[in-house]
Amino acid sequence: MKKVTKIDKIQPAKNAENKLRVAAYCRVSTATDAQLESLEAQKSHYENYINSRDDWCFAGVYYDEGITGTKASKRPELMRLLADCKAKKIDFVITKSISRFSRNTMDCLEIVRTLLNLNIPVYFEKENINTGSMESELFLSALSTMAEGESSSISSNNRWSIKKRFENGTYRLSSAPYGYKLESGGLQVVSEQADIVKRIFRELLSGKGMYSIAKELNAEQVPTQKGGRWTSTSVHNILTNEKYTGDCIFQKTYADSNFNRHTNNGELNRYLIQNHHEAIISHEDFNATAALIKQRATERRIESGSDKYQQRYAFSEKLICGECGNTFRRRIHKGKYNSYVAWVCNTHLSDTNRCSMLFVRDDALKLAFVTMLNKLIFSYRLLLKPYLAAMQSNTADEALLRIQYLENQLDQNAEQRSTLHKLMAQGYIDQILYTQECNELLLQARDFRSEIEALNNTVAGDTTKVYETERLINYCKRGEMLTDFNESLFELFVDHILIYSRQKIGFVLRCGLTFEEMI
Repeated sequence: MKKVTKIDKIQPAKNAENKLRVAAYCRVSTATDAQLESLEAQKSHYENYINSRDDWCFAGVYYDEGITGTKASKRPELMRLLADCKAKKIDFVITKSISRFSRNTMDCLEIVRTLLNLNIPVYFEKENINTGSMESELFLSALSTMAEGESSSISSNNRWSIKKRFENGTYRLSSAPYGYKLESGGLQVVSEQADIVKRIFRELLSGKGMYSIAKELNAEQVPTQKGGRWTSTSVHNILTNEKYTGDCIFQKTYADSNFNRHTNNGELNRYLIQNHHEAIISHEDFNATAALIKQRATERRIESGSDKYQQRYAFSEKLICGECGNTFRRRIHKGKYNSYVAWVCNTHLSDTNRCSMLFVRDDALKLAFVTMLNKLIFSYRLLLKPYLAAMQSNTADEALLRIQYLENQLDQNAEQRSTLHKLMAQGYIDQILYTQECNELLLQARDFRSEIEALNNTVAGDTTKVYETERLINYCKRGEMLTDFNESLFELFVDHILIYSRQKIGFVLRCGLTFEEMI
């Protein structure tokens, strides 16, 4: 008799295709051994963690080493991760923290939005945030708040650090006044410029006015610090700068909560460091100059700090002649039936053969500014946002990496000089060879420092333009169309105006852009 064998129900094997394809992203900011060990530990952790889940399928670990987190576009592995997500190779992404993913808020928000549109959630382990388990906009709002809080904390720490350096006298100047140059963190006298500074003080004490001094310097083609022309304001700034006595006052200005800079008239403490650097002018001459300036102001019935004393017309010192490069002076033109304010090139006033530029009316300039700013408010998305994006893509990362490399070279240079000194002291090399090799190393170190200083100036300039562009965009977002000239907005956004002709001018904005208008 045939037997019937009972076969148990076969359990279907779990389909790998139903598993969630999970990838991890990790990053370290420097390529040091300790950081690279951390990266290896992260990679191993995520591989084991993903493989330990039955419902997950390991889709790879993407990692960037020794690369900045401020810009997503500078991280090739992150870009590859996004490309694989768009190619439907990944269903879920995990990472250590928001800061590891991106330190730039806009980049982070953009990446998260892109992945959410692809139905790919991101899990941040440190913050315990899963973008797939909450409304996306709620998550983005929370992320933005955290990033803003971190930024405020960093800003507060920086202000505290600067204040402490003010108090203990270790703060390093970021720029040098005319007559000096920055070298090894201190001020060094530039002899040719120092002679001009002494001449300015000497001539004022002999009875000359600031405008006359500036006029003579321009006639002799003496360049200013930036290669431009002298004005009564630039002469006044030299005559009132205490740094020429060798002293240094810190915190003469301050920034408010809206990042607008103001003169410190007692709102915050100021810090005086005496004998901070080599003097160009004696205290006696400096005090005599201050007394003479005060006396002249009193005779003209002008109070120190008043609008008239500081020439606080909106366009004072901000109108530049496109023909000769000189500034414009405010004048009242009187006609038969009415009078009006006009601005005239200083060179044209003194010699019409040297400059043929005719006057421009004050009301025409103000109307042109209103028109220009209204155009920006209407079309800032097309004009300013692409400009900001271009600057942010041309980040200073390469310059910062170069600075880091040069600083390492300086350390090696110092070690080599120390080794040379030991070899000479022990009699292995003679004095002549030591001097020759040491001089070459000192010249090399000087070149390294010069390049570092130049790169620092470049980075600072780029950062300023990005900040000014962001500030202009933020205003345009909420700004209403202007109907009248606003002097505060003009000073906030415009660096100067180029006068090409009586019909055409150019507004040179603080963000680096120039917009032309017809008048």
